[in-house]
Amino acid sequence: MPRNVTPSARTEPAAVLELVLASHNPGKLAELVAALAGLPVRLRAAAECGISAPEEGAVSFVENALIKARHAARSSGLPALADDSGLVVDALGGAPGVRSARYAGTGASDADNIAKLLAATDQLPGSARSCRFVCVLVLVNHEHDPLPLIAEGIWEGRLLRIPRGTGGFGYDPIFADAETGLSAAELTSTQKLGVSHRGKAIAALQARLQAKLAQA
Repeated sequence: MPRNVTPSARTEPAAVLELVLASHNPGKLAELVAALAGLPVRLRAAAECGISAPEEGAVSFVENALIKARHAARSSGLPALADDSGLVVDALGGAPGVRSARYAGTGASDADNIAKLLAATDQLPGSARSCRFVCVLVLVNHEHDPLPLIAEGIWEGRLLRIPRGTGGFGYDPIFADAETGLSAAELTSTQKLGVSHRGKAIAALQARLQAKLAQA
């Protein structure tokens, strides 16, 4: 991804918000950059600012997103936008949930996580394979912001038995969209953004962010 996403001097509006994207996941970063490209913001990746990933020991997506956003704001001195998301499988009591990225262990690859999840759900019948992607976005003005902007998106689907598609990242190849039956990895980036958990969360956040920029 580019080091900065900056409107040209000729079209740049008076109010421009510089944001740190508090994520080290390249897939999430790419989706967030694409979704926010139409807003008057300058985007900087956490790695570009030398920000390490904090410990995410909370039990909810909201709490983990807040941890990441406040950590990035403290480290950079800039407003920070954090994403915490994952796959929730009903038959597994909500797992992998907030541990989606490290379901198969710290440093696990997408393939490792998928293999573990398919093994854990191998005996589940089709009627018990309901699941959903969840995304929570948190925007803080500073480390101690008492009123962070919080937005949530949920994408309903079912767990596939065999990976399909080559796009996306994470669990996308084994998540089938409830409406089309296509895996998330079979959708184009534009199609995915229109129906996904992250796309819905971003849409909810955009209205609040635009109102914030209008007051700047």
